[in-house]
Amino acid sequence: MSDQELDVRSLRKPDKHPTIFATYGALAVGESFVLVNDHDPRHLRDEFENEHPGGHGWDYLDRGPGVWRIRITKLAATPLPRLLCDTGAVPPDATGTAWKLEVPQRDLDADITRLAPEATVDAHNGLDHDVLLHVLHGTGRLTTERGTLDLRPGALVWLPRRSRRRLAAGPEGLGYLTVHRGRQALVLEPVVRTPEPADR
Repeated sequence: MSDQELDVRSLRKPDKHPTIFATYGALAVGESFVLVNDHDPRHLRDEFENEHPGGHGWDYLDRGPGVWRIRITKLAATPLPRLLCDTGAVPPDATGTAWKLEVPQRDLDADITRLAPEATVDAHNGLDHDVLLHVLHGTGRLTTERGTLDLRPGALVWLPRRSRRRLAAGPEGLGYLTVHRGRQALVLEPVVRTPEPADR
């Protein structure tokens, strides 16, 4: 039995990739389809490499110039477990978001943030999900409604949903990994506080 063909040449550009991934998702392991396009879909291949590394086959049958045909095969039932990042290799002197989870289809979010020395994340109430925070390097303090926790490398902190918290980096800065349920991006800007001038 020959592979089904998916000709996307007549589709609107915003519909092409969703249609291709839906077709791929409906395949059983070992099945394939032939994608027909009017150009080399290099960006699509990058998406497959990002979302299904090692779990799909990509074989050119025709390489243009007018028609491109690629057999895409499903080699694994789900995306494969993979190594994402060496947290020890994240530069300790970076500031802001040093790494974030870039897998498109996921149920959680994760990122590595680095606060500059003495910078703070102002007091705020967390959103409606729990957050796990793991200190990678530097020191700092986490202020809650009822006290303060010292943060050092290796500290693993649970931030319950909607809990009140404030982060302050120590003199060496503070780098930490957070993991939480997938959500829309929320950016908390570090604020560097300078001491008020003494009264004269």
